[in-house]
Amino acid sequence: MKRDFTYIDDIVEAIIRLQDVIPDPNSDWTVETGSPATSSAPYRVYNIGNSSPVELMDYITALEEAIGVKAEKNMMPMQPGDVLETSAETQPLYDLVGFRPQTSVKDGVKNFVDWYRAFYTK
Repeated sequence: MKRDFTYIDDIVEAIIRLQDVIPDPNSDWTVETGSPATSSAPYRVYNIGNSSPVELMDYITALEEAIGVKAEKNMMPMQPGDVLETSAETQPLYDLVGFRPQTSVKDGVKNFVDWYRAFYTK
């Protein structure tokens, strides 16, 4: 299975770039035909994701390497409701603010573990 990994610094960067971009209301929007990404109110919804799905086992490996501990895995078959792959469509975000999250799962997990250890060992 694959999932997008999005590092918090990338999310913050996108939000900072978006904060001064005030969207116009969509005057053509109706409940029957409107997209949930727009509205007759002045707002827009943007995906902030890495758009680069990562195998869940790669995510676990990144955690193991950053923490220095081998995970005890209990492999299970796909569960009801599981989806093989998901990823964010970030082109509208890029078109608007010229930013696309890029932090890799390996770098992001390492950064998080380093921060966590520093914060909780004070």
